[in-house]
Amino acid sequence: MSGEEVRRAVVRDSLGVAIATGTYGLSFGAVGVASGLDVAQTCALSLVMFTGASQFALVGVLGSGGTPLAGALTALLLGTRNTLYGLRMAPLLGYRGWRRLAAAQVLIDESTAMSVTRPDRSLARTGFLTTGLTIFALWNLTTLVGAVAGEQLGDPKDLGLDAAVGAAFLALLWPRLSTPVLRVTAVLAALVAAGAVTVTPAGVPVLVAAGVAVLVAALAPRPARQPEDAP
Repeated sequence: MSGEEVRRAVVRDSLGVAIATGTYGLSFGAVGVASGLDVAQTCALSLVMFTGASQFALVGVLGSGGTPLAGALTALLLGTRNTLYGLRMAPLLGYRGWRRLAAAQVLIDESTAMSVTRPDRSLARTGFLTTGLTIFALWNLTTLVGAVAGEQLGDPKDLGLDAAVGAAFLALLWPRLSTPVLRVTAVLAALVAAGAVTVTPAGVPVLVAAGVAVLVAALAPRPARQPEDAP
């Protein structure tokens, strides 16, 4: 394939991922208003926070009666993975100054995945920007549509939408449980959270359950390093 054909393939793949992901903002818009936020507040979260798992976590805590502080801490905890992405992507993309700050806004799972394996900086930037900017535009647009539609439905509990936050968050989590360790960690965290619900304020069980993941990461055996080949 020529260089231009490779670039078109990267753009095509990136757009496919972006369109599939961006339309999921409809769900966030609906569950945002179902959790007690108004349309403007829901849209502001997508515009400023722009990281799906953290957004769903925040509205989930608020919808269950938790404090804004507990919701913010939960969202921050989930968003720490973006910091790790940044450490890997900064030297790969090579942005400086205001361009680095702008790129940080669209540093998400999908934009990282569509750029980190590219063979050179130019293709990495193409995958990153195509994916990140397209998702950003679609996510914010569909958040608005979902929030307006959700607000017109009336009391979300009458339609069972108060359970939508948990369902949506589970849908985000499920594809990532790809190994036995991750699945066991998720089950243990769920059990800890369920037990903490009866003795802690709303929002705290999520933070307590996160300790399970930290403990597993600390205790899990590291893969043995392969000996280097002799010269």
